[in-house]
Amino acid sequence: MLSSLPSVPSRRLAIRLTPDALRQVRGGHPWVYAEAITSVSEPSAPPGTLGVVFDKDRRFVAIGLWDPTSPIRLRILHAGKPRAIDSDHWQDVIGRAYRSRQVLTRRGSNGWRLLHGENDGTGGLVIDRYDSTLVCKVYSSCWLPHLSAVLEALVATVPTDRVVLRLGRLAAADRAVHEAGLRDGMVLRGDVLDGPVLFTENGLTFEADVINGQKTGHFLDQRDNRQMIKATSEGARVLDVFSCTGGFSVHAAAGGATHVHSVDIAEPALATAKRNMHHNRTVTGSVRHVTTTGDAFEVMDRLGRNGEQYDVVIIDPPSFASKSSERDGAIRAYRKLSELGLPLVRPGGRLLQASCSSRVTEDDLVATVFSAVRSQGRSFRSYEVTGHALDHPITFPQGAYLKALTGIVDG
Repeated sequence: MLSSLPSVPSRRLAIRLTPDALRQVRGGHPWVYAEAITSVSEPSAPPGTLGVVFDKDRRFVAIGLWDPTSPIRLRILHAGKPRAIDSDHWQDVIGRAYRSRQVLTRRGSNGWRLLHGENDGTGGLVIDRYDSTLVCKVYSSCWLPHLSAVLEALVATVPTDRVVLRLGRLAAADRAVHEAGLRDGMVLRGDVLDGPVLFTENGLTFEADVINGQKTGHFLDQRDNRQMIKATSEGARVLDVFSCTGGFSVHAAAGGATHVHSVDIAEPALATAKRNMHHNRTVTGSVRHVTTTGDAFEVMDRLGRNGEQYDVVIIDPPSFASKSSERDGAIRAYRKLSELGLPLVRPGGRLLQASCSSRVTEDDLVATVFSAVRSQGRSFRSYEVTGHALDHPITFPQGAYLKALTGIVDG
C-alpha cells in the first residue's frame, strides 16, 4: 500500500517570514503560521513539499514541510546549517530519539514514546512503541510523501515486528490520505493483529488496543506519576477517577493498596482495566478492585454524599481545553473536580490532580486546586508539581501540556 503514497516533490519552496517569526524559528520554534509568511515561491505546492526559510540576505535559516491547508503552514524539521531531508536525516532523528529512551527499557518499560512530534523534530507525527509494535500517529497529510522513508529508518533502527498507522482527526478526513489507500488502524508492516498487544510499564504488564484504542492505544505520559502512586499506596484505599484502562489503578494495587476503585465513563475502558489487573495478578491478586461506570462529576458527588473517604484520590481528566477560548471553562471544571475530590481524601491522605491541556498552565492548576483546598478549610502539608517524562521532551513553550499536583492534605 505504501507504493501509492505520493513522492517527495523535487522542487523546494523559498519562503520568507516576518522579522518576529524569523527570530522565533532561529530560536527553535517548530511552527510557522500562515500570517507569518511574507512570500512563498509556489503557494499552490502540494502538502509535504520541502520549504526552505531564507533571511533577507538569502541565507539558509530552516527547512520544513509545507502544509497548505493548515494554519501551521510550515512545520520545521531542521534549523541552523543547511541539511538534506533524506534517509540519513530520518535515521539520525530516529536513532537519536531511540538511544535517549533506552534507559526506560532498563527500568522495566518497553512501552514509550519514540518520537514526540515537534519536540523531536517531527511536527505532526508521533510514534509510540509497545514492545515490538510501533504505532505511527499522523496528524497531517504533509507526512505522506515522507512516510516510506521514515518507516525504512524505523525498521532499520528499532527492533520491530509490526508498524500500525493511526490517523488524527484532520488527517483521517483528508482526501489525499484516502487516495493513498490509507485508513486508521491499518497495519503497514508485519502481521495483522487479532487483539491487543502486551507491553511493560515500570515492570507491570498492560495491554494496548493499537488499532481502535484512544490515541495510540495507551496513555504513556503518566508513567512517572504512576510509579509514584505505586510507591505510596501500601495498605491504602485508592480512588482512581477518569481511570481509563487502569494505569494508576494497577500501579496502586501493585504497590500494596488493599482497595482500588476505578471510575470511568467508558465501560470498554474499565473492562480493559480489569484485564490489566489480571495480567499482574501475582502482585495485584490480594487487592479488592471495584469499578464504576459513570460521569466522574456525578460519581464523586455521590461518593461524597455517602461519606466515602480514601487514602489516595487520583483525578486525571482528559483535556478540557482544545483551544484557547475554552481555557476559562476548563479551569472551572478543574475547580469543580477539586471541590468534589477533596472531601473524599481522608485527613493525611494524598491527592493527585492532573491537567493535560497546554492552555491551562502549571500556575493555573496550582491556583485552582489551592483555592478549592482553602475554601474547604483544609491545607497541604506538602506538595509537588510534576511535568513531562523523559520520552515526552519539551523544546518549546506551547509543547508543554502535562502537569500534575500531588500532595498530602490535612484537615
